Amino acid sequence: MPEKQFKDKRCPSIAPPPQAFPRAELEEMVERWLRANVDAEASGGDWTGHLGPLYTEDAIYEWNIGPNEQFVSRGRKEICDLALGYQMKGFEDWEYPYHDVIIDEKRGSVVGFWRQVSPHKRADGSQIYIEGIGGSWFQYAGNYQWSWQRDFFDFGNAKECFFELAGAGKLNPVVKRKIHEKAKKLLPGHVRLRPEPTPAQKIRNFTAMVKIALLGR
Repeated sequence: MPEKQFKDKRCPSIAPPPQAFPRAELEEMVERWLRANVDAEASGGDWTGHLGPLYTEDAIYEWNIGPNEQFVSRGRKEICDLALGYQMKGFEDWEYPYHDVIIDEKRGSVVGFWRQVSPHKRADGSQIYIEGIGGSWFQYAGNYQWSWQRDFFDFGNAKECFFELAGAGKLNPVVKRKIHEKAKKLLPGHVRLRPEPTPAQKIRNFTAMVKIALLGR
């Protein structure tokens, strides 16, 4: 049966058609990618210099930010400027270790699972990091480059982590500035997936949920 893909013109996030590649080539690509990530962290956060060359000129990189917001960068230059540049400012001391990678050579696809670990610890000595599952879904294009990448992470846990860091006074000043900007407008590369609900709709939805929580109906 031919493979079907979900189409949504509001969000151009559909991966290109699958294409088979030699298993050894994909394994080598993954090794290069993991090595580039380690080198970027060791260099103090030079993500653009180490990861930029591993994307095609017309690559797409995106991730979701809640029910009505998406980050999308199109083309290597925009990926370097926004995804690896602007978005990573203030996170130079964070680490993103991969703990598992799945390779599908028949589709040319790779899924890697990683964690987002802050450089800070709690008073009890435990490390502060974003809970839940985080990872990236890649489409390989040959020539040791990705043509498409979509990150995924637990948005609720990410918010909770930033609230904790803010309360402890441990948020990087650059991150604080970006949060302040986001409170007023969409950050570079961010797009809405649909029109925002009206105030009346928000009140209706909130009231309905309170009724369900209190009365069970």
